[in-house]
Amino acid sequence: MRLIIFLSILFISSNCIAQCATFRLNAQGDTLNCTDTSGKKQGKWVIHVDNLRGEPGFEDEGEFENDKRTGPWRRYNLTGDLIALENYQWGYKDGVSDYFNIYGLEHEEFWHATNPMYPYDTVYVPNVNDPDKYEMKIVKVEATTVKHGNWRYYDAETSKLVKTESYLFDKLQEIKADPSASGIQTNAQASAVAGKPKEVQKFEKKIAKKRKIVIRDGTVKF
Repeated sequence: MRLIIFLSILFISSNCIAQCATFRLNAQGDTLNCTDTSGKKQGKWVIHVDNLRGEPGFEDEGEFENDKRTGPWRRYNLTGDLIALENYQWGYKDGVSDYFNIYGLEHEEFWHATNPMYPYDTVYVPNVNDPDKYEMKIVKVEATTVKHGNWRYYDAETSKLVKTESYLFDKLQEIKADPSASGIQTNAQASAVAGKPKEVQKFEKKIAKKRKIVIRDGTVKF
C-alpha cells in the first residue's frame, strides 16, 4: 500500500513537472516558479526582489493561474517578517489586504476586482431621494479593481483603530458620527456590509482576529 501511495505521488509530481517548460525545486522537492510551454506562470511561485535605489527588497509567495495572481499572496521583507497579506482574483486585488510593520497590523484595505470577461456588476447605491436608503443597480465598472468597502488604519503597537475610510467603487464616502458605535461610520457602511456575501463577511471576521505579526524562519512554506 505504501509503495502504491509513493508511486502515485511520484506520478503526480512528474506529471506537474512535465507541464512546465521551466521550473525550480525547493528543499522539499516541491515544484516552484513553473512556466508552461506558452510562457504563462502556473502554480506556486516565490518572487524575490533585491534592494534597489533605496527601496527595500521583498519576497512574494503565492499562486499563478494562467499568468494571473490568484488567491492569497504573502509578502515578506528580506529578514523574513510578514509585511503584507493580499488576496487576488483574475490577477487583481480582491477582498481584504492586510499590511504590517514590525509591531503588528498597520492598516487593512478592501478591494473589489471585476472579471474582465464581464465588466458589469451589481452594487448598492444611495437613493436620490433618501441618502440613507440604498437600491440595487447594475453598473459598468471601468477599472479592473477598485477601492470598495472599509479601509481601516491602526496604531500597530496598541491595535487601536485610528481612522476609517469607506469607499463605494473608488469614491470616498461622506463620514458621519455614529452614536451607537465607539468609532466613526460612513453613510455607506451599513449597505457595504449588508451587500457582502456571507462568505466575505466570514472571511473578514477571520482576518480581523489576526492582529499579531507573523515571523517566519526564512524557509519557503510551500
